[in-house]
Amino acid sequence: MKASSGAMRSRATAVRHALIELGPDGDLPRLPRTAWLEIDLDALVANVRLLEGLLPAGVRIEPVIKADAYGHGSVAVARAVVAAGIRSLGVATFDEALELRQAGIEVPVAIHFPIPPELAPDALRHRMTVTAGDGALLDRTLAALSAAPARAALEGEDRLAMQLEVETGLGRGGVHPDEVVAAAAAIGANPRARLVGLWSHLQAAGDARVTAGQESRFGVAAGLLEAAGMTLPVRHLAASGGLLAATAGAYDVVRIGIAQYGIVPDGLNVAGPNRAVAAGLRPVMSLKARPVRVAWLEAGTGVSYGPSFTTARRSRIATLPLGYADGFPRSLSNTAQALVRGARAPLVGTVAMDAIMVDVTDISGPEVTIDDEFTLIGEQDGAGISALEVAQWGNTISHEVLAGMSGRLPRVYYAGARAVGLRAVTCAADWDSGRSDNRTGGASD
Repeated sequence: MKASSGAMRSRATAVRHALIELGPDGDLPRLPRTAWLEIDLDALVANVRLLEGLLPAGVRIEPVIKADAYGHGSVAVARAVVAAGIRSLGVATFDEALELRQAGIEVPVAIHFPIPPELAPDALRHRMTVTAGDGALLDRTLAALSAAPARAALEGEDRLAMQLEVETGLGRGGVHPDEVVAAAAAIGANPRARLVGLWSHLQAAGDARVTAGQESRFGVAAGLLEAAGMTLPVRHLAASGGLLAATAGAYDVVRIGIAQYGIVPDGLNVAGPNRAVAAGLRPVMSLKARPVRVAWLEAGTGVSYGPSFTTARRSRIATLPLGYADGFPRSLSNTAQALVRGARAPLVGTVAMDAIMVDVTDISGPEVTIDDEFTLIGEQDGAGISALEVAQWGNTISHEVLAGMSGRLPRVYYAGARAVGLRAVTCAADWDSGRSDNRTGGASD
C-alpha cells in the first residue's frame, strides 16, 4: 500500500518547514543538515498489524529492534509498537536493552546474544531477559549472579530471566539438544535465575527441507525437557522469513525483524496464502537529501576521488551531503541512482565519506537547483527506489542497507502525515508532546 499523494505532500511540507522556515524557537527545530531519513511510524504499526494477522490464536509477535531498530531508531520504534499493544521486544546486546530501559520502555526485553557474565547482575537489576547458548558462559553467568549482592534486585524481582538457545543447525550459537536438560537444571538450581524461554534461529527460512530438520531438532530439545519433568518454557523459532514462507511452526512467539519495517527478506519465496500480506507491507524508511551545490562541469572534468568518473560532455552535477560515513557505501559508486522530480538520475564518481554526486543533466524542466529534493531510498512523484534495489547495486542485502544507516543522519518521524519527532546527533525533540530538548550530545528518540 502506498501513501496517498496528499499525505506525501503534507510530509514534504513538514520537512520543508523543518529545513527552512522554523528555527529552534519555532514549533519544529531545524534539521542540522540537508540529508535525512524519514521514518513512517504509521507504516510501522500497520505492518505489525498485518503480520499479527498471520498468527494462530494465542501466539504473539515480538518485534526485533536490534541495530538501532535496523537503522530506524530503536527508542522511537519501541515506543510506537508498545503503544500499539506489543508486549515484549527483542535486541541483540546488553547496551541495546539498557538504552530502552533508560528511555522508559518497561515491557520485557529479550537479549538474543549471550552477554558478558559479569553483566548478569545488571541485567537482573534492569529486568532484562538474557540468552544462554554456551555451557561455559552459562556457568560463569550463574556464578556472577550468585556472587552479586542481594541489592542487585529491584522491585521484588530477585531472579534473572534466562532463555536457552538451542543449536539446531545454524552453526552459530546455542547448546546442543542433548545438553538442554543439564543447562535448564543448572538455571533452575540457582536461586537467582529462572528459565523463561527455549528458542532457535533458522538457517534458511525459505528452504522447507532445511527448516524441517531444524524444527525436528528443536522438538527433540523440548521433548527432553518435558521427559525430565520440567515445565516447558515459552518457545520461539520463526522470524520474518519463517512466518512469511510458512516453513516453521509459530509456537508461542514469532520474532519479527525486517518485515515490520516493510521489507520482505531478499529472495524469500513467500507462501501463497501470505502473499497478500507481503504485498501490503509498507517500507518505513526513506532517505532524502538536498544539494549543497549544483554546477555545470565542462567535458573532461573528473568527479570525486580517483577520479572514477570523467564527464563526457558538459554536465550538470549535484552534490548531496551524505556518503559512506552515513551508511551509503562506496560500493554504490557509479552504480546507484537517485530520484529528482520523479525521474531517475545516475550517481557519478566515487562515493566519498561525506558526499555523493548526481548527474542531473538530463532532468527535464528548469535546471535542477539546491532547492530540489532528492530521494535515494523511497518514493517520489509516483516513482520509487527500494532498499532491495540499492542492495542489489551494492552486492549486499536489504538488511545491511537499512541497518547501515549511520547515527549521524537525522531521523524525522511521522505519524498522521505530520512530523512528530526528530533525532539527530545534538538534538532530540518530541513535537507531539510540545517538548523540544536540544541537549548537546543527546541521541534519544
